[in-house]
Amino acid sequence: MTAPKGLGRKAHFVGTKIKSLRKRNNLTLEDLSVRCIQVDAEAAPSVSYLSMIENGKRVPSHRLLAIVAEIFQKELTWFYDETLDDEAIDPAPVSAAVAGLPLEPGFLFSESLLQLAIPELLVQTGTTGRQFAHLLIRTHQEARQNRFPDIERAAESVGGKRFPLQVEDLFDIAAKLGIRIEWFEQSPVDDSGQHDTVIKKAVRSFFDAPNTVYLNKMIERTPARLKYDLANHIGHVVLHGGDGARAPQVSGGVVPGRRHDAEGPNVDAQDILYAWRDFECSYFAAALLAPKTPFRQFLAKHAYAIDAGDRVDLTTALVMRRMSSVSPYRHWHYFDAYPPGNLRAVYRGNGIPLPWGNMAMVSDPCQHWAVFRMLNTRSTKPSSQISVLRAGDDKRLYCCQSIRSKDAAGNPHVLCAGVDLAPALLAQNVDPAETIESIEKSCNTHGGSGEIPKQARDQLGSISKILNIGWIAEGLQKEATIICPRSSSCPRDRHCLGRSAPGRKRQVDQIMAAVLSRAG
Repeated sequence: MTAPKGLGRKAHFVGTKIKSLRKRNNLTLEDLSVRCIQVDAEAAPSVSYLSMIENGKRVPSHRLLAIVAEIFQKELTWFYDETLDDEAIDPAPVSAAVAGLPLEPGFLFSESLLQLAIPELLVQTGTTGRQFAHLLIRTHQEARQNRFPDIERAAESVGGKRFPLQVEDLFDIAAKLGIRIEWFEQSPVDDSGQHDTVIKKAVRSFFDAPNTVYLNKMIERTPARLKYDLANHIGHVVLHGGDGARAPQVSGGVVPGRRHDAEGPNVDAQDILYAWRDFECSYFAAALLAPKTPFRQFLAKHAYAIDAGDRVDLTTALVMRRMSSVSPYRHWHYFDAYPPGNLRAVYRGNGIPLPWGNMAMVSDPCQHWAVFRMLNTRSTKPSSQISVLRAGDDKRLYCCQSIRSKDAAGNPHVLCAGVDLAPALLAQNVDPAETIESIEKSCNTHGGSGEIPKQARDQLGSISKILNIGWIAEGLQKEATIICPRSSSCPRDRHCLGRSAPGRKRQVDQIMAAVLSRAG
């Protein structure tokens, strides 16, 4: 196809269209340049040249325009058409991670009353200060969409945005900060869990004030884990002056509700302090080992493959958590699940309901969540799944990729990262409700899991290319499935557990309806 005559006169308009597409998909000029290199390295533009195109100072060649068209899944003729798409709908409300509820009377939730009531609430419900702190921290992460620029800057000031860092680089940084390294040997030990389950526990490392880090020789064989622990303790020195008020780095074991040295049943403020510092140091470590700009380019190069960290000695857990912080797409979730059903780490920037809690086991989790099914498999290969999630009348469309792994103590667990697809569909002016309805109908027709209809598959295939997330396309090759928060309230046409007797709420409703009918 030959570009129409007079394209030079339309340079500014074509540039505006490219800029509109780029901003609609939250890409920087550098991001778009990297994506162009992926498609055609020889013809890919520099950042400065892209800027001139967007400002109408340069006319893109036919070949370059074809590259941009492929990235954003547009027909080439669209760029020559002097019309703009309708303005993309802001997708944020669909995936609000923290939804506020109207609470009346409002004074009951005033700051003064909450400060008095919360400690009593924690004691009476058996919720520890550490557990409560984790709930608050998770809400803080989700409200901020896991973006903490102050910690990013602190990490960049130490690491200089170098990527990838080698083990030797971390030792050099530690030495410059005056940190001493000592080694110890300790094998994993048994830790009794719920229902007499024995879980291995390993102390990987710990910090001894004022400046000594003790590393277990068992992680010396795994550079990815060694780098993370070193970076984590470097974060403690940089952020907290190495005062030693922090928990040791432990893998496995029963989910700790208290510090290892805590005594008594009362809420301990130090539990909350340690939980907060764990979060800060962990985020710092991830930012140091995977600085935002180069790691974002790395993920783009590898289409967000969750095992891409193997190439640069980064743990899969770090890679999956870091995706939510650096991706131009904001609607992510992340689970770290241990059998038989405990979540050790959770992030829900897309507001996805939880299949389990991280404080107590759920007796009736939905069996169809990918993370749940992966707990019961021996495969170590990543697995993708597209799911319609029903919670009451609320319907969501997700794609996730899960992988079964082992922690440093040898315990199996499942790591899962996923995205909410509805905001991406909205950004392309596609009604997600119609897409979800068609997929759900296909699933119900086939007992709960079914082939994705062609139109929906084409729409999501374009989304996969636009977002550059390869495992969305992988999920499209499989059947989609309906999932829900609890199997006892299964939304499938064919109930997973069979139709059970009416619950208490339904019984009460029936009594009320009978009384009202007699009164009428």
